[in-house]
Amino acid sequence: MTEQQEASEDAVMTRIGQAVILLHAGDREEARNRLGEIWSEIGEEGDSLHRCTLAHYMADAQDDPADELAWDLRALTAADGLRDAPSAEPEPHLAMRVFYPSLHLSLAADYVKLQRPEAARIHLARARAATGALSDDGYGNGVRAAIARLERRLATEPGGGPRPFPGQSP
Repeated sequence: MTEQQEASEDAVMTRIGQAVILLHAGDREEARNRLGEIWSEIGEEGDSLHRCTLAHYMADAQDDPADELAWDLRALTAADGLRDAPSAEPEPHLAMRVFYPSLHLSLAADYVKLQRPEAARIHLARARAATGALSDDGYGNGVRAAIARLERRLATEPGGGPRPFPGQSP
């Protein structure tokens, strides 16, 4: 990769980061607009890391749960593309594994909003199964805590009853 390509990729991540700052500051519409512009530039075939990162945050900027789900599914698809991409490195994109718990947690939360608890349970189980990649730090602990909160919420919803999640023993 040339220095110019690296600088261009860094510029994309910087722009995504700037939009995320707007999102976290509460300016969802402007964040959505900026992320949408970047998505138009990088497109469906752009760098997988850029697409994953952008789609993950674009989901958070959505007002409609169905739109949020669509963006979270794009993020997961991009992450899978990055994981499966050929690379000269011995373990390509090893760092991407730390994103899977959060990606699946986001999908589970989307399905809860859309009143699809069984789909939520599937993604919660996938999120839980992927937590081995998380460090024992603020990010990792926060993701694990969020998974546990959503598991408890689903277990106590009417008709949900306390039953094991897929992949867990009773």
